[in-house]
Amino acid sequence: MNRYQVRFTPDAQDDLLRLYDFLLQFDMEIAERALLVIKDGFRLLEQFPFSCRKAANGLHGPRIRELVISFGASGYVALFEIDDASTVTILAVRHQREEDYH
Repeated sequence: MNRYQVRFTPDAQDDLLRLYDFLLQFDMEIAERALLVIKDGFRLLEQFPFSCRKAANGLHGPRIRELVISFGASGYVALFEIDDASTVTILAVRHQREEDYH
């Protein structure tokens, strides 16, 4: 079975920090737990990136996909690209209640 390397764009790294900082304002424990849940969700991409839904109804092609990560009553969505047979790049991460990726 092929294992994919998961990497992050600078924007995606900034997104993770932004999401963490937002929760940190309210509860450090929840912020830490959310970050762990998000990182755990990324493990799916190491083996099964094609199992995630196509982004924007497939308008960007079959290699641009979204990973939905449940957390509490809502969760997070990670936009990623399957670059090749060995690499997946996280492009952006947002909370499900945010309007869209930025």
